[in-house]
Amino acid sequence: MPEKATLERQARRRAPSKRWVRRVQETSNAMDLPRGIFTRSSREIAAGLKRSVERSRRTKGRTKYQSAMSMLNLYINRAGRSLKAADRRRLEASKNGLRKIFRRAA
Repeated sequence: MPEKATLERQARRRAPSKRWVRRVQETSNAMDLPRGIFTRSSREIAAGLKRSVERSRRTKGRTKYQSAMSMLNLYINRAGRSLKAADRRRLEASKNGLRKIFRRAA
């Protein structure tokens, strides 16, 4: 069993990374997303991303489509292995929804 001091050190190492993610979300020069957008259905995610990217003046991609797709990919990549299979399928389906909304070929 690890000592208490070792566990406290490990906890301190993990904590800053969570704050870093929050700081990036709040201060980055990326588009503003509504809270809980990625927990909705695939159709609602695609529509919400399009609505957000159309309203935002802080997009990073060359096109609105690129910005919306990059935000979706960022979320999927940040979740990594902890993302459940059903959630991954729903998010991947929302990529197809974005392509359809923006009239892009699959």
